[in-house]
Amino acid sequence: MNTFGKRFCFTTFGESHGKAIGCVVDGVPAGLEIDEEFIQSELDRRKPGQNKFATARKEGDKIEILSGVFEGLSTGTPIAMVIFNENQKSGDYESVKDLFRPGHADFTYFHKYGIRDYRGGGRSSARETAARVAAGAIAKLLLNTLHVKVQSGICAIGGIEAKSYDFARVSQSEIYALDASVEEAQKMIILEAKNAHDSVGGVALVQVVGAPIGLGEPIYYKLDALLAEAMMGINGVKGVEIGEGFSASALKGSQNNDAITKEGFATNHSGGILGGMSNGDVITCKVYFKPTPSIFIAQETIDTKGNALTCNLKGRHDPCIAVRGSVVAESMAALVIADLLLLNLGSNIDQLKRVYM
Repeated sequence: MNTFGKRFCFTTFGESHGKAIGCVVDGVPAGLEIDEEFIQSELDRRKPGQNKFATARKEGDKIEILSGVFEGLSTGTPIAMVIFNENQKSGDYESVKDLFRPGHADFTYFHKYGIRDYRGGGRSSARETAARVAAGAIAKLLLNTLHVKVQSGICAIGGIEAKSYDFARVSQSEIYALDASVEEAQKMIILEAKNAHDSVGGVALVQVVGAPIGLGEPIYYKLDALLAEAMMGINGVKGVEIGEGFSASALKGSQNNDAITKEGFATNHSGGILGGMSNGDVITCKVYFKPTPSIFIAQETIDTKGNALTCNLKGRHDPCIAVRGSVVAESMAALVIADLLLLNLGSNIDQLKRVYM
C-alpha cells in the first residue's frame, strides 16, 4: 500500500532516480489557506546536501502544486504535489545492479516482485520521504488553525543522549540537536563514522502540543498504535516509544501511573495517551533509527543467482539518517493528528448537531 490515513489521507509516488516524486493529499477541508512558502520551508529542513553531516546529493526539492488549490485556498478536492529529481547519479549503482546490498531492501524487493529498481533503491529509498514532508506540511497548516503544534529534534546519536530538551534551539542546530551540552559530541561521532566510511544510528523525539482530548479510536485505530505505524513506516526506523516507553516495563504501577490533579496530570509517563486516545497532555514519541545501511566498507553478500560476492558501494549517503529522519517523523505525526481530528468530528451526536443544526 502507498496510501496512509482514513479521512485525511495521502498517497506518494516516485522513485529515487526516477523523473519525480510526489504525493496526492485527500480529505483536506475546503477553505484552508495553502501557504506554499511554508510547504517549501518544511521541505528545506529535510532536503539533502545542506552540510557535512548529510549526504552530498544536491536536490532543490522545489515543490509544485498541481491541483486542489485555487487563489491560495484548498478547494476540498485532492491536492497533488510534485518534486522533480535534479541530481541523480545512477551510474554509481551499476556495480550493484545484480547483487543485494546488506541492510537494504534489495533482497526482499527482488524476491517479492521478481524485479527491482537498483538505482538508489528505487521506491525503497528514503528519497520518497520528501513527499511525506510535503503532505505533512499541509497537515500542519490545518493544525496551525487549531493551535496544535508538532515539533521534533534529535535526543540521541550513537548512544550520546540529551540531558535536556530545548525545541526552541533545534532550528539553529545543523543536526537538529535538542541539547547544546552534547551537540558537539554528537556531531563528532557522526563525523568519526563518516570518516571511517561507516554510519551511526540515532533517536528523534517528536512532541505534539495542544491536541484536544479524545483523539484516537477504540481498539483498532488507537492514537499510539497509529503513531507507531506511521513511524515504523519511515525508512530505517526500528523502534518507537510512547511516553515512558520501554522503561515502563521495569516500573511498578505506582511509579508509572500519572496522578490527576485539578491542574492536570502530575506526570506524563503515558506520553499523553490513555486507552489509545489523547488525554490533553503533551504527546511524546521517541523514534529509533538504525545506522544508515549504505556504508563504504567491503561487505559479504550474494547476487541474484546466489553467487557469493563482496559488496563495495559507491554513491552519496547520510552518515546518520536520524537527523533528516526527524523531520519526516514530525511530518508523519502531523498527518496522524490531522486524520484523527477529522475522524473525531462524528464521535458523538452533539458534535454532529453543532455542524448540521
